[in-house]
Amino acid sequence: MHRYNFIAIEGCIGAGKTSLASKWAHDLGAKLVLEEFADNPFLPKFYENPERYAFPLELSFLSERFSQLKKEIIVGDLFRPTVVSDYIISKCQVFARNNLSKDEYDLFLRMFDIVQTAIPEPDLLIYLYRDTASLLKNIAKRGREYEQKIEAAYLDSIQQNYMEFIRQHPRLRAVIVDCSDLDFLENQNAYSRLSEILHTDFPTGISRFSLQSGELG
Repeated sequence: MHRYNFIAIEGCIGAGKTSLASKWAHDLGAKLVLEEFADNPFLPKFYENPERYAFPLELSFLSERFSQLKKEIIVGDLFRPTVVSDYIISKCQVFARNNLSKDEYDLFLRMFDIVQTAIPEPDLLIYLYRDTASLLKNIAKRGREYEQKIEAAYLDSIQQNYMEFIRQHPRLRAVIVDCSDLDFLENQNAYSRLSEILHTDFPTGISRFSLQSGELG
């Protein structure tokens, strides 16, 4: 049996979060919670004009993510107590820190602090680490038009902010998985190694896992 009731998967743009969350939820018979971003009207505008649209984009994401997680996790499902999500509410803070000016970020944090306490932290946070070349390759492969202008420097910055966030939250039970060179959807051995994480009793704090070797570091 797996050991965790609320499993969240995070990572940079193009890391494979949604694919892994969907597969794990299917295999576990768990409730699947996927971020609803496709209809966000600010997202394509942000990639065209970041300075103008960053603040309304981050506010809209905060509102949407809070509403979804409150409905899906707090209300819960008595018949499927395990939840697998492809994001955490603190993703809002990570991206806002990267995308907003200091004054905008300070204002955003005031609103974020109000809502974050209402959402439980995951029992297990998986961070999928891929190098920038792998991220760009995946972004190109999935073909979302508004993402094709994303630059390597932006992905580097987002990934650095994620690492900083994880370091600053030692109460989280976080596992950083290095999967840069492997496609766990196509490689069954890699997927099996990755799924062993669900049966491992991790301490709070940061653990590291190599998908190549299947070993904890």
